[in-house]
Amino acid sequence: MARPRHENPTPAELEVLQVIWEQGPSTVREVMTVLNSKRPRAYTSVMSLMNVMAEKGLLGQKPKGRAFVYSARNSRAKILSRMVSDLLNRAFDGSASALVTHLLEQADPDNKELDEIQSTITEFERKKGGA
Repeated sequence: MARPRHENPTPAELEVLQVIWEQGPSTVREVMTVLNSKRPRAYTSVMSLMNVMAEKGLLGQKPKGRAFVYSARNSRAKILSRMVSDLLNRAFDGSASALVTHLLEQADPDNKELDEIQSTITEFERKKGGA
């Protein structure tokens, strides 16, 4: 049976997207160079992955000479929002407090991060109260 398509990127696809979000539109070779600084990959593997990502609508591609230049079809914020929403609903039954509690336990933020989190909560409450 075929694996169902999921709109969220796989871990390998997310690595490619992160390179493109950081560098902007890139060729397979440019993406491969960045990815290979972490773990060696074959050119054909990266090319195949990026072609599949284009078919899934994660990447756009435009010809440039004998190569293609790939760009992200969605912003980092949009993809991450979709991924967090999916995690919130599937793993935490829609409970933001359960997600945040689990995140704090896993991440073990230092005092500076906790202050930033508290500031974010305060700003969220201020905006919500003013709406």
